[in-house]
Amino acid sequence: MSLLEVSGLNSYYSDSHILFDVGLHVEKNEVVALLGRNGAGKSTTLKSLMGVVTPRTGKIVLDGVDIAGKKSHTIAQAGMQLVHEDRRIFGSLNVEENLILAGLTAKDHWPVERAYEMFPRLAERRTSRGTDLSGGEQQMLAIARALMRKPKIVLLDEPFEGLAPAAVEELFEAFDKLRHEVAILIVDHHLDLALALSDRTVALERGAVTHVGPSAALSDDLELRRKVLWL
Repeated sequence: MSLLEVSGLNSYYSDSHILFDVGLHVEKNEVVALLGRNGAGKSTTLKSLMGVVTPRTGKIVLDGVDIAGKKSHTIAQAGMQLVHEDRRIFGSLNVEENLILAGLTAKDHWPVERAYEMFPRLAERRTSRGTDLSGGEQQMLAIARALMRKPKIVLLDEPFEGLAPAAVEELFEAFDKLRHEVAILIVDHHLDLALALSDRTVALERGAVTHVGPSAALSDDLELRRKVLWL
């Protein structure tokens, strides 16, 4: 059994049908890229997995536990964390307070120093408020907060978007280290980065899965990439 198994996922916004029988799986310590054009349903898929959007139908099994339709806090306790595109850190709290707060309700959590080992720049800014951090530092904090809860899988929605090259490089290196202890499902428009980081790619088009395969194949074959991702 895979760490995460999703089948027949159908999600709606009001009466608008957004996801059509989406199915995917993620293995333990695997990185999977969820790719597609704008409006393909990528973010909706992540939100449906995390319970931010309640799917109408479908099965979502995380490490043997069916979490479909559960509340977000229940899904978080089961071992899944979503890092939203807008980061959602507490701007009025400093870095260390954000990290401590994230671990308070977890069954088990990282020590704060573990987060600083993963993101040394946060250690340098530990007393800085969230609003005083750069975009890259805010993203690091958002990801570190998710990791504080020792998740089994992390869902990343556009983690590289709008960041300076140095911050992108630092995040990429962190994700590459994390793959040895946590599974990752990543959505990002930076295709070269997402493909380089991931083991497999799931492509969406108009809310349906149109391709599943090794990311290396899409990295190496630009014609296949254009065909699969409609670029």
